[in-house]
Amino acid sequence: MNSFDVVVVGWGKGGKTIAGALARAGKTVAMIERSTQMYGGACINVACIPTKALIHSAEVRTQHDFDPAYFTASVQRRDTLTGAMRQKNYAMLADLDTVVVFDGEARFTAPKTLTVTSGDDALEVTGDTVLIDTGSLPTLPDIPGAQISGRVHDSITLQHAPLPANLVVVGGGYIGIEFASMFAQYGSRVTVLDRNARPLAKDDEDVAAEVAHSLVDAGVTFVSGAQVRSIAQDEASATVVYEQNGSEASVTADAVLLAIGRTPATAALDLPAAGIATTERGAVAVDEHLETSVPGVYALGDVNGGPQFTYISLDDNRIVLDRLLGEGRRTTTDRVAVPATIFTTPPFSKVGLTEDQARAAGHDVKVAVKKVADIAAMPRPKIVGDARGIIKVVVDAASDHLLGAALVHVDSQEVINLVALAMRHGVTATELKDTIYTHPSSCEALNEVLAGLR
Repeated sequence: MNSFDVVVVGWGKGGKTIAGALARAGKTVAMIERSTQMYGGACINVACIPTKALIHSAEVRTQHDFDPAYFTASVQRRDTLTGAMRQKNYAMLADLDTVVVFDGEARFTAPKTLTVTSGDDALEVTGDTVLIDTGSLPTLPDIPGAQISGRVHDSITLQHAPLPANLVVVGGGYIGIEFASMFAQYGSRVTVLDRNARPLAKDDEDVAAEVAHSLVDAGVTFVSGAQVRSIAQDEASATVVYEQNGSEASVTADAVLLAIGRTPATAALDLPAAGIATTERGAVAVDEHLETSVPGVYALGDVNGGPQFTYISLDDNRIVLDRLLGEGRRTTTDRVAVPATIFTTPPFSKVGLTEDQARAAGHDVKVAVKKVADIAAMPRPKIVGDARGIIKVVVDAASDHLLGAALVHVDSQEVINLVALAMRHGVTATELKDTIYTHPSSCEALNEVLAGLR
């Protein structure tokens, strides 16, 4: 039996960060990872970093014609970047004296005991504290032909597939929209099959329309109200059959991306053997301190069913670390105004409530909204050559506090952090409006936009 103070299952953002902190605090740590290609977690290997590297390569092109050679070079750049980060992340833990890295598949055999299997070899590991950080995997729809092979891909496999001249994206959520935008800029003809009545159905219609317009401008076709029924493929192509308004139709392409969401990665863990409860959606059930139904066993990141963002996993680390080494005051209820960005071109960032949500919640609201091209005090998008987009801010009329914002423009992924910080600390819309910003920057748009609150 290999005994440790802490056992971490999975190399995600939360797990790797807390493993390093605990090791530097003198704790013995076992780090278990099923794949040597996933040191550092999904973010740096298959998700945030590699996809944004591919998006950047697509955006810096002067022409958006179909160019497989350029895509191949972009993938090579992506691989070089992720390879270096993976090596660095491995060393950040493996080089610590009190950390032992185990390569293999982990399975619970008791509440705090796991068997780690690698090929024909197996060993047992136990810890006073166990942290589950196995992340999530792309969800597959329950329809004929929806298996990842050949010309049918998920968001991971498509990154290393040949550049498709024609791509069908099944799903109009964040991942589907982001990939559609990216591949359109590489010259692919992209069709998005979305079961909702319009793209980005959960967002305000004026904001969603602006995002959709940027994709249509890049050559993306949206098919709304499409219920996918089956997928078939041969050596030459793949065909997706869908139903729309009671009629059956189909679309054929070189590749199909299944992008309908992600599922917590718990299948291999044998959680029942440890008595660890799960939710109806298969996530590890946790309390506000991220502790599971088994005392001393915690779950961090996507696997616990919370928001599927790397920075949430990092905040999970803060909560659990405070529980293990601090006063245990931090909880998930502390989270206010968590921002998000879809890296379309230009990026779409948001925080808090939409206008529709704010009104439905009973707020008396004021709204400021303006197209980026019409904002005189925001020259930066024009300087970099992309003045598309919209800025919308929703404010409580009585308190002047921000309820939410949606930003579609160059640099929105940065500006949204300023807005979220203002929301968390009660900075009023008037204060944001009258703040001094650098020039030329995208933040200074708030001077002009918030002056138009009505």
